Amino acid sequence: MEKRLKQNMIYQGNVLSLEKVEVLLASGRKTEREIVHHPGAVAILAINEKGEILLERQYRSALKESTWEIPAGKLEPNESPLKCAQRELLEETGYEAAQWQHLHSIYTSPGFTDEVVHLFLAEKLLLRKANPEFDEEITIRFFRQSDWEPYFCTKEIVDGKTLLAFYTWKCHAR
Repeated sequence: MEKRLKQNMIYQGNVLSLEKVEVLLASGRKTEREIVHHPGAVAILAINEKGEILLERQYRSALKESTWEIPAGKLEPNESPLKCAQRELLEETGYEAAQWQHLHSIYTSPGFTDEVVHLFLAEKLLLRKANPEFDEEITIRFFRQSDWEPYFCTKEIVDGKTLLAFYTWKCHAR
């Protein structure tokens, strides 16, 4: 265990905050930690009646490239993970799902952030109308099993939440 001695909020943004914390280690040494606080997120593995997986392609500024990912989004204050998953799937893709299953909840990088991502499986999809946020430019595509297996088994998919949702789903399917 570490004992917190001092805390200093360095940055407070719309998506995250950064805190510098002075801690006392069990050995008696003092050191500093930089912690990124995040409200949490959801990611949705959406599969249609044909067994096709819905992926979206977005440009990611941090990477300076576009990636194929499952739909995902940030939790709003006091929003349950399931409600967030339902909202994000509809907003980003225009689909609703009649069947939902929580697959897993993961910490993305516990060495420096408290972000947790709740992974969901969404099935029995119904097409409605997408309503992406003003800063989201998303292309969606269903991938047939013959198409998506190579994407997931090679280095085409680089997004961690997408890979983990896929592999968790595969483990549950056994």
